[in-house]
Amino acid sequence: MSAPWGRVLLIGNSRWHWAEATAATPLSSRESPAGTPAAAWRCWDAPASEAVSWRPSEIRAWAAVGPVPAELAAALPADRRLHTGQVPLPGAPTWLGVDRALVAWQAWCRQQRLAPGPVLVADAGTVLSLTLVSREGRFLGGRLLAGAALQWRAMAAGTAALPELAPAALDGEAADSAALADPAALWPQATAAAMAVGVIEGLVAAVVQAHDQARSLADPAAAAGSEACQGLDDLRLWVCGGDGPPLIPRLREAGVAVIEAPHLALEALIRLADPDLKPDGGAGPVLDPEIGPSFGFRSVQGPPFSSGPDR
Repeated sequence: MSAPWGRVLLIGNSRWHWAEATAATPLSSRESPAGTPAAAWRCWDAPASEAVSWRPSEIRAWAAVGPVPAELAAALPADRRLHTGQVPLPGAPTWLGVDRALVAWQAWCRQQRLAPGPVLVADAGTVLSLTLVSREGRFLGGRLLAGAALQWRAMAAGTAALPELAPAALDGEAADSAALADPAALWPQATAAAMAVGVIEGLVAAVVQAHDQARSLADPAAAAGSEACQGLDDLRLWVCGGDGPPLIPRLREAGVAVIEAPHLALEALIRLADPDLKPDGGAGPVLDPEIGPSFGFRSVQGPPFSSGPDR
């Protein structure tokens, strides 16, 4: 009888992100035919300062882009830490953040199950990262800019009169798609609302511009004369990250087709932690952006990770 599969953990810059299998059945009994949800997954995040009960033996894989407190680093299993070089994303430099590598690889894998092609991944977190992947699954580059909370803090810190907005402003009226549909709401009189709308609209504009510019590129990773040389005009946009929900309606209003996938990094950790999961979908996860990930598992002893520094 197999034990429950366990948990994966991504330590972010401001929050810790967790996923665990909620089914109490053995892993081997969760194998399922293609197209059938195989296991229920619970994903959640918490501030780094908030205690979460866990045991080292539960951690199947973990990665970190934020600081890891010394006492936790000593408790987390070093041989199950995933680094950028272990994500199968050709062309990714060793200094690329492991979170960017994970979401880019996972979005590309999921896209191949839908309609094979290139992807642009917008990870809207502390930093908005835009990562471009060729139709052949190769890292092409990206862009980075401050996320909403960082921009609001910078405006408050750099001026005498502007308030510091809480991240909750993303959930307020200024970020509500119905409110933003009203032209008056796009030009608020109140200072805090003007800050909220300005930052949100700026982030949306950055993603739209990146999407449009990327679609006009030829695929530099494609061999001359190959089918992939058709360029990136069929590129699809995938959006994840905590700031994604208020941006997605505005992106769609701008005419951009968006695939919302809030847990791409955790999905990738789960897949990389289990060597029986295949990116081509042969024995691996059924990945439908409308229903979220579902996985078929076989019992394994542990992930074949090795420790080493991220750069």
